[in-house]
Amino acid sequence: MKKAVFILFALLITHTTFAQSKNYVDSVNNWHKKRIDYLTRDNGWLNLEGLFWLHKGINTFGSAKEADCHYQNGLFPAKLGSFIYEGDSVIWKNANTNTITINKKATLKNEAYKVFGAGASYSDQVMDYGQFSWVIIKREDKVGVRFRNLKANTLLTFKGINRFPINENWKFKATLVQPAQDFLMITNVLGQTTASKNAGTLHFRKDGIEYTLDVIDEGGPTLFIVFADQSSGNSTYGSGRFIDIPKPDKDGNTEIDFNIAYNPPCAFTPFATCPLPPKQNRLQLNIEVGEKNYGHH
Repeated sequence: MKKAVFILFALLITHTTFAQSKNYVDSVNNWHKKRIDYLTRDNGWLNLEGLFWLHKGINTFGSAKEADCHYQNGLFPAKLGSFIYEGDSVIWKNANTNTITINKKATLKNEAYKVFGAGASYSDQVMDYGQFSWVIIKREDKVGVRFRNLKANTLLTFKGINRFPINENWKFKATLVQPAQDFLMITNVLGQTTASKNAGTLHFRKDGIEYTLDVIDEGGPTLFIVFADQSSGNSTYGSGRFIDIPKPDKDGNTEIDFNIAYNPPCAFTPFATCPLPPKQNRLQLNIEVGEKNYGHH
């Protein structure tokens, strides 16, 4: 009788553990589905086909070889118009044979429109021509055109991102320690180093060893980490991966789950300007959970 009760108790424990694990796996898979939805939407990363840095003065834009911002595509006009970069502003001027829309509003031939102004890190003026879309971005002292083809081959042939098997052992309780300095200096793929708001240093333990990661506060509902590990450049993207963590409670308690580590935009396109992991965020761990490397970037 005692043996039968023990077996029943063991089965109940096993069933409960399995149910909790299934819930966890489902939650990671749901996160991944949202991640794919984000990548494939119109303002995702899979449809980028150009990044044109502007010089001061007039920058012609079109498929003509002599265009300053040259985009080769048979569906794109030889000369669509020009970006006029003066001071801290960018003016768009239509050619006399073509027009675009700005924030879905039609423009007039040979007319000029301000599409970027001082003090903004990016423009909310979305410009469109047929299946093509672009905005003005700013990266420190560089101002450029981020260009999309909403029917890009990289989007149409996308089959998803390979992942490692989900392993709940790579989810850790963690503590965020308040920073001594207000800013972290982060370098991007352009070689530019910028100050990012320092959220603090995250502490977690793996197999009895403590590890730390510096954390960035981008002002959203979560905190942001750029990290690399011993899998970087092998089974995962060479320039590291990203991960978001919950903001801590009043005592600094939070968690980090490497099963939701994801590739930076530069893993999908050469037309992104991704931050690189700072030296202190290069972990001596082989973290083979989360997203694997993608393509040949």
